[in-house]
Amino acid sequence: MFIDTHLHLSYKYGETPSKYIMESNANNVKLLIVSACDKESMIESDRLLEEYPSLYYSFGFHPEFASSISNDDINHLVNSISNKREKIVAIGEIGLDYHYGNENIQEQKNLFERQLQISVDLSLPVVIHSRDATQDTYDILSKYNVFGVIHCFSGSLEMALKYIDLGFYIGIGGVVTFKNSKLQEVVKNIPLSKIVLETDSPYLAPSPYRGEVNSSKYIPIIASKIAELKEISIEEVMHVTTSNAIALFDLKI
Repeated sequence: MFIDTHLHLSYKYGETPSKYIMESNANNVKLLIVSACDKESMIESDRLLEEYPSLYYSFGFHPEFASSISNDDINHLVNSISNKREKIVAIGEIGLDYHYGNENIQEQKNLFERQLQISVDLSLPVVIHSRDATQDTYDILSKYNVFGVIHCFSGSLEMALKYIDLGFYIGIGGVVTFKNSKLQEVVKNIPLSKIVLETDSPYLAPSPYRGEVNSSKYIPIIASKIAELKEISIEEVMHVTTSNAIALFDLKI
């Protein structure tokens, strides 16, 4: 059994969740952890969890919303997690994103730290989004006694090892299958015991589907590439990464 530890599943993407889940199950991807990183997605989770009780969720405000998140929104986040604690297994995706400029960097940092403190208070792992903000992300995480996963990791081997030393897993998705991806060298040189699989569906589909809509059913393609890079069997990749996800997110299965 595989686990997709990070995807975005919503009626707003035009997906039919029942078809999506059925196709994932047919490819031995049996558990899905959906990232709800805006208030709309958190509210929609009520419907999806009722219809598909096998789903799990991470809740947290993405840094792109940093300029608009209010105290009421933070209270909504905490209350939503408390009301669905058995299904909310992480705070995320949260973090920093400087890709489109730096006009709200301080607001992003403030939101990031508030949500890290929530993870400490609730003893939940964090799912970290970091784009063009590596040093600030690392420096802030170093201040908190938190653990979790660096989602969609795209940094250097040195940075991956520093995150692992902080107690984090490295989230590996479809980018590892791209030709000449620098992520391949990272995967070769970090322990399999510190890797979890993810798709970030509907984004970042692996080769040979690059540029198309991504899906959790492609997790075995990612696992196969990791097996090739590490010169081990795909069964070993499946067993270890699934065990990693169960331990990290304290999944009751």
